[in-house]
Amino acid sequence: MNKPDHSNLLAVEGSRRLPRTVIILGLVSFFNDFASDIVVPLIPILLATVLAAGPIALGLIEGAADALASFLKLWAGRHSDVMNSRRKGLALSGYALSNLARPLLGLAGSWVTVLLLRSIDRIGKGLRSAPRDAMVADATPLTIRGYAFGFHRALDNAGAVAGSLVAAAILAWSDLSLSEVILWSAVPGFVAVILLGAGIKEEKNDSAQSAEIRLTLPPLRWSALSIPMQHYLWVLVLFTFARASETFILLFGHQLGIDVVELLLIWAALNFAKAATSTQGGQLADHFGRGALIMIGWSALAASFLALSQVTSSSGLWIVSIFYGLLTGMSEGAERALVSDYAEPEERGTAFGWYHLVSGFAAIPAGLLFGVVWHFFSAAAAFLFASLLATMTILLLRIWAWPVRNLNNNSDE
Repeated sequence: MNKPDHSNLLAVEGSRRLPRTVIILGLVSFFNDFASDIVVPLIPILLATVLAAGPIALGLIEGAADALASFLKLWAGRHSDVMNSRRKGLALSGYALSNLARPLLGLAGSWVTVLLLRSIDRIGKGLRSAPRDAMVADATPLTIRGYAFGFHRALDNAGAVAGSLVAAAILAWSDLSLSEVILWSAVPGFVAVILLGAGIKEEKNDSAQSAEIRLTLPPLRWSALSIPMQHYLWVLVLFTFARASETFILLFGHQLGIDVVELLLIWAALNFAKAATSTQGGQLADHFGRGALIMIGWSALAASFLALSQVTSSSGLWIVSIFYGLLTGMSEGAERALVSDYAEPEERGTAFGWYHLVSGFAAIPAGLLFGVVWHFFSAAAAFLFASLLATMTILLLRIWAWPVRNLNNNSDE
């Protein structure tokens, strides 16, 4: 009797293992978000208490910072393609810049200073995001790309959990002020920079090959994108107006009278919920298609914001935040994996640059619009408006931009 041949099974199992590069980049994101989420959930509290600013200032700060980062993401992604897919330098520079500027928020004396430092922080994000996402795609086989991006988002969200829990513990059990806690965020940020610098090696650049790639890349213009990709990105622009910064949830909690420590715990629970479903969501996207998981995540946002418009207590905010985190976490890997499905290997950085550009293109008017509705009407009206807009966007994705599903199904075969 012949022995069973396990070689094919072993090959399949091996192909399901995440590459070392993906694991290292996940750890980098963990420590960077550890640092970031010591700071970010404190920004609306800092504005509302120490700096006496409200929802319009928060909307302007978050919108301007995200929009500035988005324009840089296109340049950084394209540049990483031109440099023969040498992406580490840009990613490392971005992480370093963010982790130099972010702790200085603890010294801010006005909301204008917060705007400046938050913008510098997001410039760092703009430099690193597209090259880093392209590094994940470069290192990962197509069949597990949703898994890889889901894993990366899971560690990213886990870092946010750790950061907000540490901030809550320090504020609850020490005499440190908000400003001093923000300054201490430099420690895990430094770990992220060192880990990326020492943990990932890139091959030496071939200048002749770089010149050839520069000549063969399609022109950097919107019309060079495929029609389904254009449709998807246009819908994403509209969805940006519905996807208000999650920091508004914390500002809403502060308005309800919830103390700072409990708000940090809610923030931690939200991000823990995301982390709990991100990896599994990426695997489901590999199996069922990216479009289906994106629809789940966007529908969760619409339902959550509708529920937030009716919340009047801390228990309600806890329930809605966890529900929001569980379902939106499932779609985070799918959004990025879908972009990599459209791009040729030599232009992945550019594709992710376009993705990040359009996702932040409307960030300033979206943040301001949400803040203005909140200021002149109410928080409930702002969340209800965002929910209705998200519902319209979901219908548009299904009716007008659904060819992305067909492209994804073909790529999985």
